[in-house]
Amino acid sequence: MSRPSETRTLSSKLFEAAKQVIPGGVNSPVRAFRNVGGEPFFVRRAKGCRIWDVDDRMMIDYVGTWGPAILGHAPQQVIEAVHNAAKDGVSFGIPNPYEVEMARLIVEWVPSVEKVRMVNSGTEATMSAIRLARGFTGRKRIIKFEGCYHGHVDSLLVAAGSGALTHGQPDSAGIPAEFAELTIALPFNDPGAVEAAFRKDGDSIAAVILEPLPANAGLIPAQDGFLRFLRDITVKHGALLIFDEVMTGFRVARGGMQELTGITPDLTALGKVIGGGLPVGAFGGRAEIMDCLAPDGPVYQAGTLSGNPLAMAAGLAQLKALEKQGGWATLESLGAQFEAGVRAAIASIGRNFTFHRQGSMFCLFFNEEPVTDLESAKRSDIEAFRRYFHHCLSRGVYFAPSPYETGFLCTAHGLNDIEETVEVVGDALKVALG
Repeated sequence: MSRPSETRTLSSKLFEAAKQVIPGGVNSPVRAFRNVGGEPFFVRRAKGCRIWDVDDRMMIDYVGTWGPAILGHAPQQVIEAVHNAAKDGVSFGIPNPYEVEMARLIVEWVPSVEKVRMVNSGTEATMSAIRLARGFTGRKRIIKFEGCYHGHVDSLLVAAGSGALTHGQPDSAGIPAEFAELTIALPFNDPGAVEAAFRKDGDSIAAVILEPLPANAGLIPAQDGFLRFLRDITVKHGALLIFDEVMTGFRVARGGMQELTGITPDLTALGKVIGGGLPVGAFGGRAEIMDCLAPDGPVYQAGTLSGNPLAMAAGLAQLKALEKQGGWATLESLGAQFEAGVRAAIASIGRNFTFHRQGSMFCLFFNEEPVTDLESAKRSDIEAFRRYFHHCLSRGVYFAPSPYETGFLCTAHGLNDIEETVEVVGDALKVALG
């Protein structure tokens, strides 16, 4: 395998050019490498589990376009589906057969969904689910959890207040404090904080929204009983439970985390895998709630490109191939082998760093304490992670350029890829710790 060097001449030139016309030189902040230092590289092409930058340096990829590439990059089934769909037109703005087929598949596979609407991103999905929850319940407040990211929705880019019962504060410029005041931000895995919030504001809480497996502060599993507790307390107080399965939907299992946990939310946000790499999102749930959407109901939501035929065709091809190939069993097997190798590498340096995995999703924390929420995740050794990241990159292994992101395996990863990666990880851990 060719190794990427620290000097990426063409990437550096492109980054300089990008900064002149794109804020920060990137179209999404984490791509700027601010969390790890240095400059981002620019990708020319990708195939299977590998990417090639514009300087033709090859890397084993564990970002997978942040989750959608569950079959790997450019799988034949998806490429052919997009090609065939495009021959008939790339967008219509009116109904097409692909969106009906996708909706039927989602309803069949996801336990909580009786009706579903397509949108164009995970942010659109969560934003619309929140609006729908408010419209259905007639209430205005939302509970979210620190470390759970639901896109750049104004009311969800919220940091916790100074205490468990204080309402949130804007976590970004440009968000009026009045928006954030309607969001209650609480620690994840803390039933007591949730109970206190419902005691104080229960009559005005429309919904609790969370990632059932938070994957935007690293990967942080819900503790035993926490999801069941949330289901029970929302039912008790007449609030809705919203699962943001934009990352976990169709990735950890055919029916997402709700299939694995047996917990059925009222609404579910989806994205990533269902688009086969194209822009996509969806939200769905109980029919009586979904029927509140326009044109049947009073809650307005619309989108010119929603149900786009290329995205629907790509997603359908990917999901069908995943099921036909027994993809989830393959991913669990690959994940288990990857986890065993990484844990052995950690043990070999005499440390007890936290490693979390669910199927094909994983995260290594440079933290020897249990990681159960955002605060414990933030106690990780960031400088050690930076050294680790850059050593892996120099050896041709690309992990996410942030200690607070999740890694992804795909069915295109092979045992040789995992063995090579584990060897690199072992060396990188030694470098990281000096």
